[in-house]
Amino acid sequence: MHIAKIGVVGAGQMGSGIAHVCAVAGLDVTIQDLNPDQLQKSLEAIDRTLERQVAKRKLSGEDKQIALARIHTTHEMSDFRECDLVIEAATEQEDVKRAIFKALTPHLKPEALLASNTSSISITRLAAATDRPEKFIGMHFMNPAPVMQLVELIRGIATDDATYEAIRALTEDSLGKTIAVSEDYPAFIVNRILLPMINEAIYTLYEGVGSVEAIDTAMHLGANHPLGPLALADFIGLDTCLSIMQMLYDGLADPKYRPCPLLVKYVEAGWVGRKVGRGFYDYRGEKPVPTR
Repeated sequence: MHIAKIGVVGAGQMGSGIAHVCAVAGLDVTIQDLNPDQLQKSLEAIDRTLERQVAKRKLSGEDKQIALARIHTTHEMSDFRECDLVIEAATEQEDVKRAIFKALTPHLKPEALLASNTSSISITRLAAATDRPEKFIGMHFMNPAPVMQLVELIRGIATDDATYEAIRALTEDSLGKTIAVSEDYPAFIVNRILLPMINEAIYTLYEGVGSVEAIDTAMHLGANHPLGPLALADFIGLDTCLSIMQMLYDGLADPKYRPCPLLVKYVEAGWVGRKVGRGFYDYRGEKPVPTR
């Protein structure tokens, strides 16, 4: 199947990044979001990221303008009617995603493919909320999508070979990404390994083993991680981290995946990381300052 027109549901950080990657690859992109302010923020974020690529000479100024011209925004799912593939990039909550797919599918042409950028939720269950489970696949871009090279591909139990091959070709040949194929288990590969490490770092803070700075410095310099686990949690979003840990804990019934109570407390406080200005660090000043 030739994929030339992409729809993206959700104009947040991930949706904007996915739209950016597709537009630079020469694909027409329509971003849908109910919030007009969020759509404007999405276009501004894409413009800034493209400008950084121009400054680093990864794109020309002309390429930037051509990519921006390929991106369209809308509030209506009916504007996806000509799309060959629609990628859902909404919040990491299963009931929200299922509602989106139920609302979306009546507007799609019969041959259109569907993908979810979920980082942890069952592809098989999400596919069951649609009229085309055989044309449904998990397409988990890493954050930030324009920078990160990996895309996890996850087949649900009903995903057919033609859908997988079309998405594999799009991801590798058109988008220039590297794929890792995961079975449809909670949190797939990357987050199955990454989030328990972050959760353990939060337990290390919770139990007083080390401070925020000590833990992040230890893992940055001691394990050669580019970003400490608590700073990384803030970047991902503590609400997303908690959602993934709950998915692992519920899905695998293993106490080693129990979310740290301190992570729960931060989410309850609304201190969910960089996107709101506070998490394990306070980002509202000139430089981040630990909040514990």
